[in-house]
Amino acid sequence: MASQAQVKKWTLRECVDYALENNISIKQSELDIKTSEINKKDAFGNFLPTLNTSASHSWSIGLGQDPVTFDAVNATTKNLSGGISSGVDIYSGLRNINQLHRSNLGILASKYQLDKMKDDISLFVANSFLQILFNKEQYKVLRAQQEVTKLELQRTNELVDAGVLPRGDLLEIQATIASQEQQIVNAENAIMISKIQLAQLLLIEDYQNFDTADIEYEVPPTNILNESAETIVAKAKEERYDIKIAETNTKMAEYDVKIAKGALQPTLRGSYSFSSNYFTSGLFDTPDFETQISDNKNHNFGIQLNIPIFNGFAAKNNVSRSKVNLERSKIQLEQANLDLETTVYQAYNDTKGALKAYEAAQKTLAAREEAYNYSKERYNVGLLNSFDFSQSQNRFEVAQSEVIRTKYDYIFKLKVLEFYFGIPITELN
Repeated sequence: MASQAQVKKWTLRECVDYALENNISIKQSELDIKTSEINKKDAFGNFLPTLNTSASHSWSIGLGQDPVTFDAVNATTKNLSGGISSGVDIYSGLRNINQLHRSNLGILASKYQLDKMKDDISLFVANSFLQILFNKEQYKVLRAQQEVTKLELQRTNELVDAGVLPRGDLLEIQATIASQEQQIVNAENAIMISKIQLAQLLLIEDYQNFDTADIEYEVPPTNILNESAETIVAKAKEERYDIKIAETNTKMAEYDVKIAKGALQPTLRGSYSFSSNYFTSGLFDTPDFETQISDNKNHNFGIQLNIPIFNGFAAKNNVSRSKVNLERSKIQLEQANLDLETTVYQAYNDTKGALKAYEAAQKTLAAREEAYNYSKERYNVGLLNSFDFSQSQNRFEVAQSEVIRTKYDYIFKLKVLEFYFGIPITELN
């Protein structure tokens, strides 16, 4: 994959897809599903009869018993025996049925857990991806600002030579350029660090050649804020796997109680076995193999009834323990609902606040740009000193950076809110 990373720039969708395919935690969750499916096979197997076969071959040297006369003899004898047996649960307190239902829920819970992990990783990837975009755009702004300042340096140098401005103004502009160069270096480092963080999240080791696509992302159109917070909460409870996991765990706990109660009930099991043997000795004539096998056949049928009376309170304690776990699961479900409500309301308010901050930053930038242009005109004709002009320029640069910051902050919070509404995070537009 490293060779591909050298020649391509990753989009958000590609980053998300790659993370979902290669993330270690996701692979572990996929194995959990396989384990749950094996558990279901175990539960289904409890309904099937057991079937076993056995065989043995033995030699006896010395004192033994004649199988025909039952007299004691001193000889070398050989005995071959074999059989087959089967058993089936007729009634086991409905534990087999409840185990099967629980195993089905276990598979469902594992799948929900996998889907939740995929959603969480998608959020992490989107956040890291947006951080790179923010750092790149910040870098572009800083470079553009430096180019403007260099032009101002050239213009100031001309005005100083003409005697319009004092030489101190030239030094002020030079100091501004030096400061901007330091900011550009910091911005480059920020880009590299954010790329490394995303590459690590994707398990890509070629940090130096990893990069994201250079796409101009604008604030995406959305109607999500036209929805009420209550509507988004209700939708989140239908879509989010946190609630589904907690609900499934509660249902599994209910079956655990039923399974534990089954141990208090009688069990009934049927059995059947068939056996035969072949015996030979040098002291007397023995029938041939087929004759002995036919003559020594044995069929055994049986029914076993077990009634639990007292087992040291173990069965009752298991019932009590399962009931406690059921109550704990119900509390966890209630807590999951409360947590989701809190999270969605917070996301809703954060998104509205981020939008207002972005709109305010745009208005501030427009005002700062106008003030900067006015200061620039006055500075160029010698009506404004270099310090005041530098302050105006700094405020304009801060306003530009603030627009970038609030823009990507709003985009991410918007995507999080849409995520709770059931809209997947794969695109930013």
